[in-house]
Order: sequence, then C-alpha cells, then structure tokens
Amino acid sequence: MSSLSKGLRKVQVTLKWDPSPIGAASHDLDIVAATYTADAPHGAPAYLVHFDSRSPDGTITLDRDSRTGQGFGADEVMTLELERLASAYARVVVGVVIQQPSAEKTFSDIPNTGTRILDGPVELASDDLSGVPDASAATIAEFTRDESGAWRLRPVLRGFTASPAEFAELMGAAPA
Repeated sequence: MSSLSKGLRKVQVTLKWDPSPIGAASHDLDIVAATYTADAPHGAPAYLVHFDSRSPDGTITLDRDSRTGQGFGADEVMTLELERLASAYARVVVGVVIQQPSAEKTFSDIPNTGTRILDGPVELASDDLSGVPDASAATIAEFTRDESGAWRLRPVLRGFTASPAEFAELMGAAPA
C-alpha cells in the first residue's frame, strides 16, 4: 500500500519567488501554518508556525527562511510531520503572506512566485499564486484528519488583502 492510501505522514511545503530589482526594497514572503483543534477547527488557531516561531512539539518546522528570494530552488521550506501531531489537532492550514506593515504589495507585484507540496519526491500540489493576483496573503492548502486518523490534503487557494497579523486571524476561517 502506498503512503497516500494510509494518509499523509510527513510533507514539505516550498515557496519560491524572484528577488527585487537592484535598488528596490526586497520582497519578503513567508510560509505560515496554523493548527486547529478538533473542538475549534475554524477561527483563531491553537498555534502558528512562521519565520519567528515553531510548533510547541516540533512537528511543524520552518527549515529554510529567505527575506529576499535570492538563491536557487526553494527560498522557504516548511516540514509538517502530520503523523506526529497530537490527536487533539484535526486541521492545519498553510498559507503565504507578504511581509509588510500593510497590504501595499500584492502577488502580482512579485515575479515568479511558486508553491509546491511534496510527500517525499512526489508532488501533491503546486500553484503560482496567479489565481489571487490582488492579494497580499493566501491560503494554499488545508490538511485535515479523517475519522480513521489519516491526514488528507485539500489544495485551497484563497486570497486575502491583509497584513501578516490580520492574515493569521483570517486564514482559518470557514469559507463563506
């Protein structure tokens, strides 16, 4: 049986973008993961993982963080060890936010953005964020635990015009 039939165990989320032109302010994008309990699957997260934090139990970690988009391959990489998450957690939402004091820049201002979700070498989902050009933040994936305890992925591109702090509160809201 493949690992997909048993549910997802350990996945990586990657983010890339091109650096700003010389002399312009750097583009700084961040991967953010919000974890929700079974009793409160929407609204405020139980905890967030981003450039300045990690999960309390070490199951979600930001392995690579870029403030400029310079370099080859993925600029940011986040690992989610879903199989190790406590059974109290039933939902993890992953998103991308542009670091800025307000929502001035949008994804259309940042060239060659791209996200990938990988289970080992297998690409489960990818997106270039072109579906939310006027957004400054976006959810890209939702991982949910089913009744058997297996984790499933649902790619979900939803754009927001929000600062990083506002996005942290909005990203887990139930779709309207």
